[in-house]
Amino acid sequence: MPLALRTPRLLLREWRDEDLAPFVAMSADPEAMRYLPSLERSAAEAWVARMHRHFAAHGFGIFVVELPGKASFIGVVGLNHVRWNLAFTPAVEAAWRLMPAYWGQGYALEAARAALDDGFGRIGLAEIVAYTVPANRASWQVMERLGMTRDPTEDFDHPSRPEGDALRRHVLYRLRRAQR
Repeated sequence: MPLALRTPRLLLREWRDEDLAPFVAMSADPEAMRYLPSLERSAAEAWVARMHRHFAAHGFGIFVVELPGKASFIGVVGLNHVRWNLAFTPAVEAAWRLMPAYWGQGYALEAARAALDDGFGRIGLAEIVAYTVPANRASWQVMERLGMTRDPTEDFDHPSRPEGDALRRHVLYRLRRAQR
């Protein structure tokens, strides 16, 4: 049975074939990807395939977010293992990406809170991290509203971004189950 999480306004569910097209469109949208590297269609398809494998291997992953009765795809939110070798890994990260039409309505916070609850509850994680580029103040606010904290000495350069890239430097936030 597919895994799903419900909130008062949202449904976080596993991926379906019909989710690929809106994900590819969102991944190519310059506004949606302002703080993330844009993904060409093949890279977006590979990302979705990686999420399918993550769900199969770990029983959790990045969900598709639905606004029931209104929109079958407004973005993606969930948890996944950080795949880079960094000072704070191994770790599980909370991640979110919504289509711009759904920004500023509290959906990212609501969905991320459900993912964190699942991570600390059903999955039994002791800690969850989140990170973004310094300019992405909206994501910082979500992290802080989730109760996550930042130690600036842990900020890092993302290994997938080249030297001089505006998306290379990242701020790191953490939340431990004991803090909740």
